[in-house]
Amino acid sequence: MPPDQPGLLAKAWQRGLRDTRVVMAGSVLALVILVSILCPLLAPQNPYDLTQLDIMDSMLPPLSRGAAGQLYLLGTDDQGRDILSGIMYGLQISILVGIVSGVVALLIGTTVGLTAAYFGGIVDAALMRLVDLQLSFPAILIALILVAVLGTGVDKIIIALIVVQWAYYARASRSAALVERNKEYVEAAHCLRFGTFTILRREILPNALPPMIVVGSAEVAAAIRLEATLSFLGLGLPVTQPSLGLMIANGYQYMISGNYWISIYPGIALLLTVASLNTLGDHLRDVLNPRSGD
Repeated sequence: MPPDQPGLLAKAWQRGLRDTRVVMAGSVLALVILVSILCPLLAPQNPYDLTQLDIMDSMLPPLSRGAAGQLYLLGTDDQGRDILSGIMYGLQISILVGIVSGVVALLIGTTVGLTAAYFGGIVDAALMRLVDLQLSFPAILIALILVAVLGTGVDKIIIALIVVQWAYYARASRSAALVERNKEYVEAAHCLRFGTFTILRREILPNALPPMIVVGSAEVAAAIRLEATLSFLGLGLPVTQPSLGLMIANGYQYMISGNYWISIYPGIALLLTVASLNTLGDHLRDVLNPRSGD
C-alpha cells in the first residue's frame, strides 16, 4: 500500500485559519455556493420569467424602487430584470458548469495520465502526443470551434470545456504517477501479483490525487472564466438563460452613459468567485508541496 498521507486536510485547514486571505476566499466561495444552491428561494425575482418583468422598471439605479414598490438593491437592466437576482442565477450556472466539466475532465484526464505513466513505451508516447497536440492550441480557440459546431446551451458549454480541460489533468496525473511508479510499495504490489487496475487504483492513484486537487481548483476557475467569456462574445449561453458573461455584455453598451451597475456588479461577482478559487488553489498547492514549510 502507498504510504499514508495523514492530516493533509487537517493541515490545510489549520494553516488556512491562520491566513486571512484564505479565510476570506473560503468565506466568499462558501457564500457563492450557498447562493447558487438556494437562489430560487433567495432571489427577489426570477429575471428570466417574462411574467415577473415590468418594462417600467428598466434601467433603475441601485437602491431604487420599482413601479410596484419593490426595492432593487443593485438596480435593473434595460429589460427591467433585477441585477441581484440575475447575479444569483448566473452564479448557479457558473458553479454548475465549473464543477461538472471539472469532474468529468478530471476522470478522463486522470485515466489517460495514469495509463500513460504505468504502461510507458508506445502507449505513453501515443497518449502524450495526443495531449501535446491538445495543449498546443489556445483553450479559447478550441472552445470557440466546439461551440460553433455544437451550438449554444449549458450542455454544449460543458462538453466544450471537458474537451478543453482533460489534457491538463492528463499531464498532471502522468507526472505524479511517474514519481510513484517505481516506489517500493508499487514493486511490492507487483510481487504479490496484483492486477493492473488494482495497482493503479489502490497504490498509485491515492498519491497522485494531491496535485490533481490543486489542478482541479485552477481548472474550475478557468472553466468559469471561459464560460463567461464565451457568453460575453455571444457564443455561450442563449439570452434566455442566466450567465454572468451575458449580463456583463448586456450592460457594456450602457457604460458610456453612466449606467455602470448593469455590468459592474456581475463583473465583481465573477471576479470574486474566480479569485477565491485561485486563492484556495494556491493555498492547497503550498500545503501539499512536500518542500513547503509548516
